[in-house]
Amino acid sequence: MNADFLAALDFWEREKGISRETLVGAVEEALLSAAKKAVGPARELRCAIDQKSGDIRAFAKLVVSERVLSKHDQISVFDARRIKPDAQLGDEVEVEVTPTGFGRIAAQYAKQSLMTHVRRAEKQLIFTEFKDRVGDIISGVVRRFDRSDVSIDLGKYEAILPNRERVPTEEYQIGERIRCYVKAVENGPHGPEIILSRADPQFVIKLFKLEVSEISDGTIEIKGIAREPGFRTKLAVYTRDEKVDPVGACVGLRGQRVKNIVRELNNEKVDIIKWDANPKTFIANALSPAKLKAFEMDENRRRVKILVADDQLSLAIGKRGQNARLTSKLTGWQIDIEPEAVVTFGFEEKVAQAVQTIAAIPGITKEQADSLVHAGFLSLEDLLQAEASDLEQIEALKESAAAIVEAAKAEATRRSESGADSAQHSVA
Repeated sequence: MNADFLAALDFWEREKGISRETLVGAVEEALLSAAKKAVGPARELRCAIDQKSGDIRAFAKLVVSERVLSKHDQISVFDARRIKPDAQLGDEVEVEVTPTGFGRIAAQYAKQSLMTHVRRAEKQLIFTEFKDRVGDIISGVVRRFDRSDVSIDLGKYEAILPNRERVPTEEYQIGERIRCYVKAVENGPHGPEIILSRADPQFVIKLFKLEVSEISDGTIEIKGIAREPGFRTKLAVYTRDEKVDPVGACVGLRGQRVKNIVRELNNEKVDIIKWDANPKTFIANALSPAKLKAFEMDENRRRVKILVADDQLSLAIGKRGQNARLTSKLTGWQIDIEPEAVVTFGFEEKVAQAVQTIAAIPGITKEQADSLVHAGFLSLEDLLQAEASDLEQIEALKESAAAIVEAAKAEATRRSESGADSAQHSVA
């Protein structure tokens, strides 16, 4: 057992960087409870560990007395002088009181105490070492799953990749090595914890700083970022140096720089956009490659209505409104994209028909249908691809978004069942 105990001390000292003296001191304190049970109420009891042999011994300080009335507190002059030749009455003499078989009992206590202290010391080392590493990217190995949270082995320490910081499209395997962004070092219920993230927009910014030297040296500045983790990121870049193309520098020769980042993000789309102080130009850059026809800017409300050709509408809005939504986040402007047909002579009937078709769905009013059509949702099929969060981006539909989505699903179910019934009658 002593050999095992010494081996454990060596392991924790080597692997966790905790000094042996610190560990031994903590264990010696813990051994007192074991000694008190085994020895009894000895005076000034203490335990000591021989760091070479691993032997655990108990000592008590006894008072030299002429008559020994309590063996737990006193020692005779004769016995005292066998230990300390010049002992006098009233002196204190430290006497070994290690009971038979105490080593086995003590070793168990020592092991438990060692583990407890190691965990406590390890937590403190985590805080000391990582408090200045917030914002760095580190690499670790997936060790286990705690519900939806992932425990990442960083070598000496473990970190947590919480469910809220995971990318929804990514699946991790035990033993897989992944890179993460150090988001925070927090004091949790069990001590300091390293909180990692792969969903934070700062993760993408840090990857660009590592990959693009012009960003890390300040030649190119990242002006903004909007991200939907796992799907798409828009990054706005700018430089004061007229000789440098900020977008080209970030893309790299033959796209190599951005390819490395996209590979790390598991093929998440990354749009690199040239920032401009003129909001109209900046928004146009962000919505590229869609071709925009006209702008109506409301400076006070920071809202812009954009007209596009009918064949550019889906490109400008993006799948499930993603392109427009990310552009809004990136630029800080509320963006409404409308087909030119809404204001161009000859298309009014089509718009009215689309509004009528949407309004025919039970649970959707004509006013709501009008807002949906102007936002690019022209049919039941368009609505079935939307989520409540998509519709909440439309000012007039914030309160009714969830109800509209449910109404669209109910109508689709009704039509499906109606079609099935018709087919059965036809067969009959």
